Amino acid sequence: NRFFSGSMQPLDYMPMFIRERDIPVTGYVINPVARKSPEDMVKTGFSFIDGLNTLVMGQKLPIFSLSGLPSARVVVDIINNAFGGESESDSLIVFAALGLSYYESEYYMNNIKDSATDNICFLNMADDPLIERLLTPRYALSTAEYFAYEKKKNVLVIIADITNYCEALREISALREELPGRRGYPGYMYSDLASIYERAGRVKGMEGSVTLLPVLTVPEDDITHPIADLTGYITEGQIVFSRNMQQAGVYPPVDILKSLSRLMQKGMKSDEHKKITKGIFSNYAKGCKLRQMESIVGREGMSKEDINLLNFADTVENEFLHQEEKRSLEDTLEIGDKILKKAGLR
Repeated sequence: NRFFSGSMQPLDYMPMFIRERDIPVTGYVINPVARKSPEDMVKTGFSFIDGLNTLVMGQKLPIFSLSGLPSARVVVDIINNAFGGESESDSLIVFAALGLSYYESEYYMNNIKDSATDNICFLNMADDPLIERLLTPRYALSTAEYFAYEKKKNVLVIIADITNYCEALREISALREELPGRRGYPGYMYSDLASIYERAGRVKGMEGSVTLLPVLTVPEDDITHPIADLTGYITEGQIVFSRNMQQAGVYPPVDILKSLSRLMQKGMKSDEHKKITKGIFSNYAKGCKLRQMESIVGREGMSKEDINLLNFADTVENEFLHQEEKRSLEDTLEIGDKILKKAGLR
């Protein structure tokens, strides 16, 4: 449970660690043939991930947030609650925060320092040199690879905010007078992001894993922006936050109909889990679609079945998606089963 700056210097007034040897921050290239398929769930304590968009060990699953939404609070809750919210000998969380204000830095340090989970944090400040912002996620990933492949730990790496990283990349590219690409970002931004995201995974013959959860703030709420666009190409799904959910008072403000974990089936070990997930997704989608009809004809002009689906959609948002507390997977499935049975949909 240590805090370091973007240049690997201690921020917690504790002594510098004793160096064993040097390793490249760019990491080692993993032979695609040596990669092992991601499997086994990484428990985050959030129902919208564990229950509906399961995160799998070795997966890279980004969170697409919007400016003004509580992505920092979500990150802190995941750090405090992941892997059951307890210190486990085979698990570790590595967190890299990029381009922070002093207020954000204090927020992270105050809310993570007493965490029960084992974690290592790298905090890069907004007034730090740009090159540090490009190095910080690589420090974090090199640290994660060391603990994963040499200490046999399952490591969850959280990087926030990738948007700040890309802005630094664009600024350095402009200073070097390189030919700009889309919206002024360098043409090599895709391969640069891939050099970060592709370091997640599992390797045959090794017990550890590196799971990546990058967080990015979508500029101008434009999902087609190059940062979000290229991230979506490289990663295996996305968690999408919504202003409508935020205005409805739902925390975390996730839009599950736009969110997807492409590897979630490998993390769902029970048929019960799969049935509950399918039931919530399909009936919630129907209820959301009926809201458009409700705004035109009103509830008085709708059938009992349609009204039941509308009520179910509200219940999913208020009782399943909205949560102020840590939930185990068993709690998540119990709540999901309860609301499905309450609506007579199971």
